Amino acid sequence: MNKANLVDMVYEDSFQREDIDFYSNGIRCSAWLYLPTGKKKCPVIVMAHGLGGTREIRLNEYAERFAKAGFACFLFDYRNFGASDGNKRQHINVKMQLEDWHNAIEYIKKDNRIDGEKLLLFGTSLSGGHVIWLSAHRNDIKGTIAQCPYTNTMATIKKVSLWYILKKVPFVIADLLSCVAGYHPVMLKLSTYKGENAFIETDEETYKRFIGNVEFINKAPARTLLEFIKYSPGKYFSKITNPIYVAVCTNDSLAPAEKTIQLANNCKYSICKKYDCGHFEIYLDPYFEEAINDYINFYNQLFK
Repeated sequence: MNKANLVDMVYEDSFQREDIDFYSNGIRCSAWLYLPTGKKKCPVIVMAHGLGGTREIRLNEYAERFAKAGFACFLFDYRNFGASDGNKRQHINVKMQLEDWHNAIEYIKKDNRIDGEKLLLFGTSLSGGHVIWLSAHRNDIKGTIAQCPYTNTMATIKKVSLWYILKKVPFVIADLLSCVAGYHPVMLKLSTYKGENAFIETDEETYKRFIGNVEFINKAPARTLLEFIKYSPGKYFSKITNPIYVAVCTNDSLAPAEKTIQLANNCKYSICKKYDCGHFEIYLDPYFEEAINDYINFYNQLFK
């Protein structure tokens, strides 16, 4: 196993956090391992962010709360993002991200400080879709939380405006042509205020609260939109045989609640709860506090 960078350890009264590297398809990926203080062989939650996000953007707050509740957390950045390596910076590819998930899981299961038999997943937005897929394709997952998960392409297309789609088409075409010609990718903002051209649009106040003081690269190749045409992970709900908690946001235009609930009902092990908020608001109080307590309770129930 790769050793933790002991210089970059963070200690709190109830947990410690270590910087750890693992490799995915030969590329170094960076992770934080949260270990509850005084608790050995505890369950471990593997976590990663949504579209273009990095571990510093709110997910560290989830991991800290999980660790204080007695769960180890392995929170990682995908290759090409954040502190991880990769020579295609900001490149979002579903197949590669799922490979990163598999490699993160296999790595942390071997750590003798956690109980590799008590493996849990947490995903949000796009990674909420990833953990649905993973739960359907792995037999070692004991429980999963999918927060505001991306589940169905057509449901999202129907929810957004025609103008939202049309104004992105020229960027996608230009990016594809640039890729064929060997030039630099044509980029789009990942997220911004409503009315501006970006993958995700939200109101200014929510956006500023969500990002906070974190500095991140707010862009990705425009052809990323094509990834969603071929990826609707909600169809895999019917293949899941472990408990899965699905947190849906009733005012979500990116991952429509109605379709997600319909698809989750195909899994007899699913629990759905509605939160009266938008896609980004569930990361923020007061909705965060309600949700994180629900999540901890769900995980605790699995091992009673």
